[in-house]
Amino acid sequence: MNAPLPAAQPTTPDKHLLSVLVRDIVQEYPADGGGLTRVIDRVSLTFDKPGINMLLGPSGCGKSTLLHMLGGVRPLGVKTPTSGSVLIDGVECTGAHDDSVMVFQRYANRPDLSVFDNIAFPFRLKLWKSRVAEGEWRQRVGDMLKAVGLSDKAGLRPAQLSGGQNQRVALARALVLRPRILLMDEPFGALDAQTREEMQRLLIELYRSWPCLVVFVTHDVTEALVLGDRVIVLSSQPARVADDFEVGEPRPRSAEWQRSRAAQALEERILNQLHASPGKGQVRVTL
Repeated sequence: MNAPLPAAQPTTPDKHLLSVLVRDIVQEYPADGGGLTRVIDRVSLTFDKPGINMLLGPSGCGKSTLLHMLGGVRPLGVKTPTSGSVLIDGVECTGAHDDSVMVFQRYANRPDLSVFDNIAFPFRLKLWKSRVAEGEWRQRVGDMLKAVGLSDKAGLRPAQLSGGQNQRVALARALVLRPRILLMDEPFGALDAQTREEMQRLLIELYRSWPCLVVFVTHDVTEALVLGDRVIVLSSQPARVADDFEVGEPRPRSAEWQRSRAAQALEERILNQLHASPGKGQVRVTL
């Protein structure tokens, strides 16, 4: 069983008080044959407290593009965003942000490093090396290995791990930094159903130990309802906010609740919004 992370004390009283404002975001890209394709159309969102926020929509609707803006990821040669802005604590985010950490579907673990060194890798970088003393980051890595159930795999390389274990390494590498903002781009989408459920439970456990602002992209309705404090539904491309609501049921959410009338009503609410929007794209219901 995974061991819980030790509760961490904020370094300042307002460590977890943050504001992320997405204001009138429009994103357009050059289209084949000339002209422009609008991917995101005047999306505005506010995040002002820790929580797991699910960004749900059909595949290809612009969810990942919006998530990357929150993390300061900007493609070369394209103005991003075309118009609008992302503000973190009142300051416009135009590049990589020190308080944002991202986890991708492709876990990008270094094949030449051990599990321990993959999790510890950020502390090789100048920013985090100067922020966290070696004794502390080594303790953090050890605690995180226990939390994700990989203490006995610390010396192995990624090629010796399963897909689920590799994704645990990627999640541990993000959370070892104790970020204020954790951005997750369909991180469990490539996993089989059983492993995906295990990773969902693990995320809930880790979030309980170190709450932060999580924005989690998915096109799986069930995953959104199992994990989310808040579900933001985007329409088909160009993405607009079709719905935005909170899920009141405490986590973890049992299979019985997932089959309840309340859960089914939320699922129908999401699907009705998606079916009402024009365009293509797939959503998934895994229950």
